[in-house]
Amino acid sequence: MTLPANAKSVATGKENGKKNMSTPANAQKLSSGNGPKWALVALIDLALLYVIFLLYAQGEILFPLTLLVLCSIGTWVFTNKAGYCYRYVYPCLLGIIMFIVFPLVYTFSISFTNYGSANILSLERVKEIHLDKQVKTGDQVYRLALYQDNGQYQLQLTDKNDSANVYTSESFTLDGQAKEVAAQPDTSAQGQKLSMRDIVKQRAALGEITVNLHGNSRLVMSSLREFAAMAPQYREEADNVLVDIHTGESIRPDMVTGFYVNVDGEQIAPGFSVYVGGENYQLLLEDKGIREPFFKIFVWTVVFAALSVTLCAIIGLLLANLMQWEPLKERGIYRVLLILPYAVPAFISILIFKGLFNQNFGEINMILEGLFGIEPEWMTNPTFARMMILIVNTWLGYPYMMIVCMGLLKAIPDVLYEASAIDGATPIHNLLFITLPSLAKSMAPILIASFAFNFNNFVLIDLLTAGGPMRPGTSIEAGFTDLLVNFTFRTAFVAGQDFGLASAIATMIFLIVGFISWVNLRATRSSQEY
Repeated sequence: MTLPANAKSVATGKENGKKNMSTPANAQKLSSGNGPKWALVALIDLALLYVIFLLYAQGEILFPLTLLVLCSIGTWVFTNKAGYCYRYVYPCLLGIIMFIVFPLVYTFSISFTNYGSANILSLERVKEIHLDKQVKTGDQVYRLALYQDNGQYQLQLTDKNDSANVYTSESFTLDGQAKEVAAQPDTSAQGQKLSMRDIVKQRAALGEITVNLHGNSRLVMSSLREFAAMAPQYREEADNVLVDIHTGESIRPDMVTGFYVNVDGEQIAPGFSVYVGGENYQLLLEDKGIREPFFKIFVWTVVFAALSVTLCAIIGLLLANLMQWEPLKERGIYRVLLILPYAVPAFISILIFKGLFNQNFGEINMILEGLFGIEPEWMTNPTFARMMILIVNTWLGYPYMMIVCMGLLKAIPDVLYEASAIDGATPIHNLLFITLPSLAKSMAPILIASFAFNFNNFVLIDLLTAGGPMRPGTSIEAGFTDLLVNFTFRTAFVAGQDFGLASAIATMIFLIVGFISWVNLRATRSSQEY
């Protein structure tokens, strides 16, 4: 078969192109084009490996391990042809692992430790602190005076027990470096005597100075005003055992409590974090002072989230229908006014409502007293406090539901309402058999997301009631209006600062919210199949 001339030229051009691409010159061009890419990847990897090494050297394990995994995956994605299709997904994967997966795993791991304000360091760091401790070795205590002359400093030390015994050091510089300076019996010092304020500024640098008193003794800074003969308190023996050099008493790390203890069992601060297994979860289930408020707060949290979503959805739907009622004049103005609560920052609205609901001077109680002669105790009565929270949260949440419903209502075909009008249906029938079924599928994910948000609505509770009024007889401070997230925050950062227990509560919250969301999604999927 004979090909046309133009077809032959095209075929010939393709063959020549293939040949040209396979020539060594073109291959060299392609390899040289990859050079900058390899250099950039290598530079990023080296920087990340340096960061990983620094973190590991400080005793961190989980975070540098996560960085190492992400670095390895990123290197494969951007240097291997098989990973080309993942290059656009990798940034999203990186964000998910760094900001979602890693915090969850880290929180879960902390829940199995005694990590807290009293046990926040590692064993190695606590051992270093004990080995750095200095104690006085005699009665030699000297009051200090610091003189400065052209960038040079001199220390004048006066014996606290004999003021006639004065020593003056040689000149030195205060650069923060550890150094030893000699001092001789002398009462004269060069330069200007510095005030206590200036000494305070140089305290860290003075702490690195060791004064040698004509070979007899070595003094270091023992307090802000004094130098004294000091020596290390402990020396290390095998298996992290420390021995007091002066008394011979040994202290050992207790891997149960996370403290160094002496032979009498006395704990020596600071403490270190240790693995405690499921002790924090067991505490949630067995300690009555924690178990009862936890489950009561959990029930209130579910009720609060469910009522908030229900009230906001009902009011938002009713107002959305009202805004689409054609006989209503100036609907645009009403829409703007009804959306205003959503436009104002939430924390401002919450603080305003806190003033309005003030039991003694609030406008709401003034109105209720004038009309009905009652003054509800909004801040001290648990029932009224919860009612107040629901009222405020409904005010903050209904505009969003109204906006969503307004958009979804416009998507419902008018022919359905026209057909129902012909059949003689009432507005109630239209709402129950046309509007709600049409909105159900689209609204379900929004309602689930709103439930999850209100389940962890920390800002509202913290600004409006701070969890109060408080429950009596609890091991950890807990309030009647606390949500689980507020209870967790108080456990971690306010009452006792028990990060391990707070992480266990946070893990429980994650599992509860995840389970509720999973059930709702399954129910939504089942309803959409019919």
